[in-house]
Order: sequence, then C-alpha cells, then structure tokens
Amino acid sequence: MRTLREIPALREALADVRRRGERIALVPTMGNLHDGHLALVGAARERAEVVIATIFVNPLQFGAGEDLDAYPRTLEADQASLEAAGCDLLFAPEVATVYPRPLADQTRIVVPGVTEGLCGAARPGHFDGVSTIVGMLFNLVQPDLACFGEKDYQQLAVIRRLVADLHFPIEILGVPIVRAEDGLALSSRNGYLSAEERAKAPRLYRTLCELRDTLEGGGDIQTTLAEGSRRLHDAGFVPDYLELRAADLAPVTAATREAVLLVAARLGSTRLIDNLTLTLPR
Repeated sequence: MRTLREIPALREALADVRRRGERIALVPTMGNLHDGHLALVGAARERAEVVIATIFVNPLQFGAGEDLDAYPRTLEADQASLEAAGCDLLFAPEVATVYPRPLADQTRIVVPGVTEGLCGAARPGHFDGVSTIVGMLFNLVQPDLACFGEKDYQQLAVIRRLVADLHFPIEILGVPIVRAEDGLALSSRNGYLSAEERAKAPRLYRTLCELRDTLEGGGDIQTTLAEGSRRLHDAGFVPDYLELRAADLAPVTAATREAVLLVAARLGSTRLIDNLTLTLPR
C-alpha cells in the first residue's frame, strides 16, 4: 500500500489506474480505524480493482466545543490495518493541503432538507463540513464507487442527495453496521467511554430492538418513542433525539412501510448514535 500526502501525487497515481481501465473504490475516513471501517474496505475490495482510503480529520465538520483537538490521530496503526485489509492507496493530507485558505473563506457545499433535524439540529454546520470534504474527495479521486457506513444514517442520506443533485457519476454503497458482540455499534468515540459507561452502552441498541418489535407489532408511534426515551433515561443516557422516520428520512405517514429508528444519546461525555430499520404494519 502506498501512502500519499500531496494532491499532485494522488492525481498522478490515479491517472495510472485510469490508464489501465481499472475500477476505483473510495473509502473516506477520519482515521482511528476499527472493524467498522475495515468492513468498508472489504466491501470496496469486492467491487473494485483499486481501493483508495482517505484519512483526514476534517475541521469543517467539528463545531464549537467538539473534540477536534482530542480526536485520536493513529496514522501508523491505521496504515497497518488498511494494508492488511487490502487497501491499495492511502491519501492522508495535512489540513493546509486541503484547505490552503482560512476556513472562514472556504467554499462549502450545502445540502438542504435532508440535513435538517436529527444530528443536523444538534450539530449546526456539521453536514456542511461533511458534504464539502466528501465533494472535494469525489472531485480529487473521481471514484466509480464510494463506501460509507450505515451507522451514520443521516450522513449517508446527505451523501446520496449530494451525488444525485450534483450529478456525480459515482455509485454510493451503504455498508451495514458492524457491532460488538454485545450489540454496541462500533465507533471511534466508543474509546471515550469509561469501563462503567461501556458496560451500560449496549442498552442503546437493546432499546432500539425493543422499540422495533413494538412498532412492527402495531404499537402507537408516539407512545412507543416516549417509552423508549424513558428507558434510555433510566439506563443513564441523555437522549438528543429518538425518532422514527421513513427510510428516506421523510416524516412517517399512514402510507409509510419501510422506516428507520434513529437515536443519538449522551452517556457521560460521549455522544453515541445508532439506528435500526423496520417494516411498519399495514
């Protein structure tokens, strides 16, 4: 695996790939990799001749008081994990390479509608930062395929809308959530949990499973969500939101069948997110 730090070197390497007519898959990450990230690489490896991962801790998607400075930078370990997983190229630029001007002057991509509510309400500007860096990486790499995890469900919806609205000729693949044996969705932020908090954390997923069963059995939506919030509070969580949306994140209506439960909740100082798809009864 080659690690590239500068944009001209990236373009030169990808020009060679295109001359060979090989299919390119992109896996964007912020590093501090876990098995969920490596599942993205595996999915890419199955679908393309060349897999390129990126590691870039993107300052545009961190808000005031968030953990930009504390976010773990583990490049050497990440390089070893990516190489073992079958990655061909790693693009790991410095912030000044990606954003040579002050961030306040940076051109941004704004995706309306789908960014509203849920994590968009709790983290103003976050998805503008995500869509800007992803759009930039799409322009630099010009992949045939890009892989994103379904744990960040709203992010995946934002990227799908970005690709559709800006006519990027890129297939977007959502890769299922990878979970620990106790059900906790794998996340870089799990490392912030204390031992006591880590023991409580799986209750988030168990609560979603309980709510799914109730809703698929015909339970009233508002009553079920209120009960779910109460259970999370009782388990030590502070929910940011617990919502049921249509699969495309539109509001649920009487005609909705395919839906998704979405939750974000704080456990101590750590903000955890998760989701679970379900089928509502007729």
